[in-house]
Amino acid sequence: MSDREPPRRRVPGPARPAPDGRRRPAGPGARPARRPAAPRPAAPRATAARQIRLGSPRPRLRMVSLGLTLVLIAFAVRLLQVQAVDASTYAAKAEQNRYVGYTLTAERGQITDRAGVALATSVDAYDITADPTLFKRKQLKIDDGPEQAAALLAPILGQEQADLTEKLRTKGQYVKLAGRQTPQVWKQIKDLKSALAAKAEDGTGVNVLAGVFAVATSKRVYPNGDLAAGILGWVNADGKGGGGVEQKLNKLLTGKDGKIRYAQSGGRQVPTAGSTETPAVPGSDVELTIDRDIQWAAQNAITEQVRKSKADRGYVIVQDTKTGEILAMANSPGFDPGDLSQADPGTLHNWAVEDAYEPGSTAKVMSMAAVLEENVATPLTHVTVPNRLHRGDRLFKDDVDHKTWYLTLNGVLAMSSNIGTILATGQLGKTQAQSNQVLYSYLRKFGLGSYSGLDFPGETRGILAAPQDWSTSQQYTIPFGQGVSLNAMQATSVYSTIANGGVRVEPTLVRGTQGPDGRFTPAAKPKKARVISEKTAKTLAQMLESVVDDEAGTGAKARIPGYRVAGKTGTANRVDPATGRYRGYTSSFAGFAPADSPRITVYCAIQNATKGSYFGGQICGPVYKQVMEFALKSLQVPPTGTKSASLPVTFTP
Repeated sequence: MSDREPPRRRVPGPARPAPDGRRRPAGPGARPARRPAAPRPAAPRATAARQIRLGSPRPRLRMVSLGLTLVLIAFAVRLLQVQAVDASTYAAKAEQNRYVGYTLTAERGQITDRAGVALATSVDAYDITADPTLFKRKQLKIDDGPEQAAALLAPILGQEQADLTEKLRTKGQYVKLAGRQTPQVWKQIKDLKSALAAKAEDGTGVNVLAGVFAVATSKRVYPNGDLAAGILGWVNADGKGGGGVEQKLNKLLTGKDGKIRYAQSGGRQVPTAGSTETPAVPGSDVELTIDRDIQWAAQNAITEQVRKSKADRGYVIVQDTKTGEILAMANSPGFDPGDLSQADPGTLHNWAVEDAYEPGSTAKVMSMAAVLEENVATPLTHVTVPNRLHRGDRLFKDDVDHKTWYLTLNGVLAMSSNIGTILATGQLGKTQAQSNQVLYSYLRKFGLGSYSGLDFPGETRGILAAPQDWSTSQQYTIPFGQGVSLNAMQATSVYSTIANGGVRVEPTLVRGTQGPDGRFTPAAKPKKARVISEKTAKTLAQMLESVVDDEAGTGAKARIPGYRVAGKTGTANRVDPATGRYRGYTSSFAGFAPADSPRITVYCAIQNATKGSYFGGQICGPVYKQVMEFALKSLQVPPTGTKSASLPVTFTP
């Protein structure tokens, strides 16, 4: 063998890249690649003395995990309490705060005259309300929200600022600021709210009215102003009748209120949350027996005469003699039921039924009815009337001094002789006590001392003492209308009874009602009772004609051309309600027409006339004529064309 070392095997290495950058393929003759050198440990920096060692993160992670666990447990416990333990309590609170409810006021029924003409009706209105929680600092970010809102609302609502502020600071979510305001008032508030809302959005102000709202309701209006105010009455701020028919039939007119309940947020309804509503049921309409045109004529006539006479007050009633229906009932002075702020409290009455007074000579017709019905005398019976008559402890006289009058019983009524009436009624019994008892029975049958049947608020039944309680003077004054009192409705009914052939029909003011379903229900028929015979009633009608037609009669100013008129004047001493003593006079006139076929009764009374004449025939006779003439033409009642009986008034001794 050769001493030469064997040749070393070349291990192919990676190809060197060609000059063009390409890697050459390994092949025979290629230079083997170099073995990569092992990395050398870096030399430590000269400034670092030793390496800093970090602590373990595990303790900190455990602390964070424990904290999160405790928080989650607290949330879980609270959630369990809210959703399970106290769920019902919180649900109730949420329900209470989220949902609000309002009353839906039922529309009040109309009051109309007999032809359906509205005398009282209702129009759209708004109750101005507020949510006091929306005026607190946390809502408005100011402390005086209620004060600012009240300052803006006070002049619009016509209320004191302090009162509104107090309401806006009350607890709860609802308070009524003002009731039954017109749409114009609510529009003013809405416009103001919009202006404040715009300022709040651009950051230049606060909308202190955001918590003010409106609830739709209705307001009572009276299209004819003060016409028939005494009959209608009024509706107070709470929506209840405060007098007259409004009070008497309040429940019927009011209907039944409804309710609405809905979700709200920030004082606004949430449309998607749903709501519950019980609709309101409107009130029934009431149709009166009143004829608006005749009511106007009566009211116009009595108002003018009260003004001219400078009297305390007066009233006129017009009644259908056959049905008892009241066609007019007018008072003066009156009031506007739609604006009580301007009314005198003394006028807020229907004095035609509330005022009790001594009727005077218009009551003599009842005395004559008793005399005729008891067959004590006839219209032609002779009655010698002296200038003075001594009875009991008094001397009685007539309205005028005179020589001895020689009158028929018809003449006693025509000339309204007090003395003649005392003499005639003294024949009703063998003794004065018996005469008193008989007269009392007739006064009662004519309706004195009892309510008229209207069942009207505030109505008086007058004063009629039992005959055994009559004083010495009353035994002789009651026959001519002093010492006994009644109201104008009772007086009217007396004459309607005579006009109706002696049958008294209770007066009525309501013809019927119409419910929400549109069905009309007539009023119950009035009660009837015979008071005197038809013959006596006819005779009295003829005697009453003499009062108007005969030149010696006291009622000449009540004549109506072409018609036969029956009537009676009255002038009575008046009791002053303030002192209880006689002061001034009650002047009156009562009658019906046509006398031989009666259709209409008219009664007029004026209290305490202080200017001009105070005699009933002089100041009430013209009112009677004006109203009766209008009523006859309005109802198209033709003259009968017959001549009056013309009974004699005097006799030759």
